[in-house]
Amino acid sequence: MNGYVEHHPKDILGAGATAPDFALHRSPEETIRLSTLRGKPVVLVFYPADWSAVCGDELNVFNEAESLLAAADAEVLGISVDGVWCHRAFVADRGFRFALLSDFEPKGEVSARYGAYDFHAGTSRRALFVIDESGLIAWSHLSPVDVNPGVDGVLDALDALKSPAVSRD
Repeated sequence: MNGYVEHHPKDILGAGATAPDFALHRSPEETIRLSTLRGKPVVLVFYPADWSAVCGDELNVFNEAESLLAAADAEVLGISVDGVWCHRAFVADRGFRFALLSDFEPKGEVSARYGAYDFHAGTSRRALFVIDESGLIAWSHLSPVDVNPGVDGVLDALDALKSPAVSRD
């Protein structure tokens, strides 16, 4: 036993929960508020850090799936605790066509509200959320930090949103 007492949630928010609203910086001048995107599906991609190999691969998969995500009219937002300047350099280098938002200050506050903050590492966990048009979480997934979850689960969840008769569980 290391004497550490766990006081932080281990589970991410699940389907049916209201997605906590937030306003995060995309750049020093621009902030994106989740609630302004109501009326269309939103995909939140929480990831540990810009420039890590797995994170870069994960975000590249979402970039390559842009046409499939656009067909579902989904807005994709990447979120980590990195600062806006780090995001800006990462986007410029990789050519991501979706916004990266900075959960920098207070550090990890939004990630924690979704259960997607690693209090030991001080980074966002690798978690995916699909939020429906009304602001409810339709699907969520937590991956080990060293596993790229890909985009298939997100695309399946977006397809399910188009078929209201199909259960979202």
